[in-house]
Amino acid sequence: MVDRAEIQVKAGDGGHGLISFHREKFVPRGGPDGGDGGRGGDVVLVADRAVHGLGAYRYKKQYRAERGANGAKNKKHGRNGADLELTVPPGTIVRDAATGEVIGDLTREGDRLVVARGGRGGRGNPHFATSTNQAPYISETGQRGEELRLQLELKLLSDVGLVGLPNAGKSTLLTAVSRARPKIADYPFTTLEPYLGVVEVGYDSYVMADIPGLIEGAHAGAGLGQEFLRHVERTRLLVHVVDASREDPAHDIEVIDHELRAYAPALGEREQILAFNKMDIPAAAATRAELGALAQRLGRPCAFISAAAREGTDALAKMAFEALERARELEPQPAAQAEAAVLRPRPRGPQFTIEREDGAFRVVGERPVTLVEMLALQSDESRAETMRRLGRMGVVAALKRAGVRPGDPVRFGDIELRWEE
Repeated sequence: MVDRAEIQVKAGDGGHGLISFHREKFVPRGGPDGGDGGRGGDVVLVADRAVHGLGAYRYKKQYRAERGANGAKNKKHGRNGADLELTVPPGTIVRDAATGEVIGDLTREGDRLVVARGGRGGRGNPHFATSTNQAPYISETGQRGEELRLQLELKLLSDVGLVGLPNAGKSTLLTAVSRARPKIADYPFTTLEPYLGVVEVGYDSYVMADIPGLIEGAHAGAGLGQEFLRHVERTRLLVHVVDASREDPAHDIEVIDHELRAYAPALGEREQILAFNKMDIPAAAATRAELGALAQRLGRPCAFISAAAREGTDALAKMAFEALERARELEPQPAAQAEAAVLRPRPRGPQFTIEREDGAFRVVGERPVTLVEMLALQSDESRAETMRRLGRMGVVAALKRAGVRPGDPVRFGDIELRWEE
């Protein structure tokens, strides 16, 4: 199961608005009738339980939503572009690859996250008609859709996590209590990827995850420890599988406890059940009383099992279910939604800034940049309209205060203009 991926997503561009004038017999001076462009499609991530990993994104890295259609004559609106839906497993965290910022966390079946919004469709020339200009040769190009690189990271959503040193018998235990079939062999690090299994207890069930074996220094990355430990974070209950046939089980328990605390202090406080495994081996069976006393000193419930012989595994599964039910009851309930939305005033302040770079002026701000990208390059008339609107926004005055002179380069996003009074 692939649990990390990096992809590039591009929302659809908006369709272009049209410059057109009504032409009809006996109507010599028909007005402007150019239609608006359609909106570009969004890129949406959807959590789907049928998806078990991020393997679909291992090879295909580029995803693009449909662009909006252009406007047509007779004020016909262009068709909106279709959204692109990408399915991911529940438990997927989405980050902006450039900044590392978390964009969203898809934890439940059906959760949806818009990661890139489609561009607005450009307006046709009827929108620019005025009392003094009733036949405008002005329209807007479609706004570009958002584009960004995403990091997808899957943290398994399971109720119970199996932790322990390599070869303690976690995979064998998961096989004994569920229908999961992880790889099992008599050497460390047989399991290199987490496995999930559904454990049935009567008419109820829960999800158990076999977390690959941890070693000393796992919290610092030893043995891919950090890769494994992040899957433990979302479990409600831990079953700590201990090889009771080893020389010093108390030390083995302390190694795992230390790694959990070092990785995330909250993990050290998570409820644990100690599962002393391989009790069918005479050397382990002889220490049963000592192991029980150890669990009592640690203040943890324990079970004595032989996962290979499936002895005591059903009782352990039931014990875990009962502990899980208690943990669920103690979880804080989500606050009820407010009956009415709380309205907050928009923050005051400039909606753009002027910067100097390489002998040019750069205008930074969504509104002026979008205006120039959609309108400025259509014609001389549209360029004049752009300057009027920049003036109303305060951009012209701000550039003059910054020292702009005729002929100086002024940049708006990817577009560079030569300044004119």
